[in-house]
Amino acid sequence: MSIIVTLMVTVVLAGAVALLIRWEKAIPPRLAASPPPADAVLVEKGRRRLHLLRDGVAYRSYRISLGGRAEGHKAYEGDLRTPEGRYVLDWRNPNSCCYKSLHVSYPGPDDRRRAAERGRDPGGQIMVHGQLNGWGWLGWFNVWRDWTHGCIAVRNVPMEEIWRAVADGTPIEIRP
Repeated sequence: MSIIVTLMVTVVLAGAVALLIRWEKAIPPRLAASPPPADAVLVEKGRRRLHLLRDGVAYRSYRISLGGRAEGHKAYEGDLRTPEGRYVLDWRNPNSCCYKSLHVSYPGPDDRRRAAERGRDPGGQIMVHGQLNGWGWLGWFNVWRDWTHGCIAVRNVPMEEIWRAVADGTPIEIRP
């Protein structure tokens, strides 16, 4: 009898996971057409929000996850902090380890100088990205805790919207 119950529970759980995976990859109807282009991106680390801006006004807002030690400006490679300041989303990667990613132009000259004064590497490869490939179905959970190494993470469906709205060269401001 316990084998039958175990099998039934396994089938139900497998079905639930399959539905979550399908749901996470589904593009909602509002994304059938491209969203309005953003002329800037604003990240509020303390509020865990990323905003798409048009003419200085936020028209979309998303819950984000940050580096594991989110408070403070990134000082060096491996500190698990997300940088603060004004940067540019300068290139994109459709084949990253996460569901699509947009590169933040960190480190800038001041970041390099500060790190060099400490004898440290400032790090790099800071991205706005979706969930780790294969783990998108956990997106609902991962945006409620900080888990990146300094990047800005959103769920996959919002990442698709951001990807479509943000052109290379778009300014991004990351505030405390």
